[in-house]
Amino acid sequence: MNIEDPRLRGDKFKIEEFRMKLNILCIGDVVGRPGKRILADNLGTIVNQQQIDCVIVNAENAAGGSGLTRRIYEKLLKYGVDLITLGDHAFKKKDIITVLEDSDNIARPANLSAHAAGKSFALCKIKKGPIVAAVPLIGRIFMKPADSPYDCIDALLPKLENQADIIFVDMHAEATSEKISMGYYLDGRVACVFGTHTHVVTADEKILPKGTAYITDIGMTGAHHSVLGRKIEPVLKNFRTQMPCPFEIATEDARLNGIVVTVDSNTKKAEKISRIEFKDQKSESISYDSDDGKPDHNNGFE
Repeated sequence: MNIEDPRLRGDKFKIEEFRMKLNILCIGDVVGRPGKRILADNLGTIVNQQQIDCVIVNAENAAGGSGLTRRIYEKLLKYGVDLITLGDHAFKKKDIITVLEDSDNIARPANLSAHAAGKSFALCKIKKGPIVAAVPLIGRIFMKPADSPYDCIDALLPKLENQADIIFVDMHAEATSEKISMGYYLDGRVACVFGTHTHVVTADEKILPKGTAYITDIGMTGAHHSVLGRKIEPVLKNFRTQMPCPFEIATEDARLNGIVVTVDSNTKKAEKISRIEFKDQKSESISYDSDDGKPDHNNGFE
């Protein structure tokens, strides 16, 4: 992606040119075919109705419930997605590696190893002019080893100040306390900190004291008659018997979860944050399609 911005060329930046309100839509973990379909069918309508300027989507569960493929990445962009964040399943599908290395609009968690493939933040210049950055961070409680997200974001923000006008942080973590802590840590330093990974939307959206929008989890885009997007019966069987079994993608009650954040591009602070939920009227019984590839039957909900 070629981002044309005077600051990247060393020209003097005139902040007066960017005094406007921006509506940023953040969509929670897209899980499998049901999540992709409701996104494909309804994102355009939501963008028009809510006057959205930029769409950020966590898509690490989009391919059969675990990972992302090049083909799905390309389809998400066609649906109207501007920026894509990933989490602990960032590298589950091999063919996403080249996408991560070559594209500016998708990022893996910034606090993974510096030697890991991909970029630590994603950038998009929106039609109104400003550049929006999405920075994924991954938690360390009940998660695989990762570097300190605090040290990582401290090192990253000074670099981003010369490349982006508005910064959103996706805190992909298991523990709610870890997400809340990051929200307060970045209050006043970024426009928004939103949580992902646990797939259950929380009711604590707020504007923090120094102007950062915050919510612990923006929820899941997928089948909600489920256990975090997976069919109920095999999950119950696993919990009851402690025996491994396939956690297949559920299909019933598809919903799209997310937030809309209004940001003042002059102050770079949030003015409003609202939860949204779009319930699909369609019913289907297909869990997977050709885009998903071979289903991942390892036990796990992420």
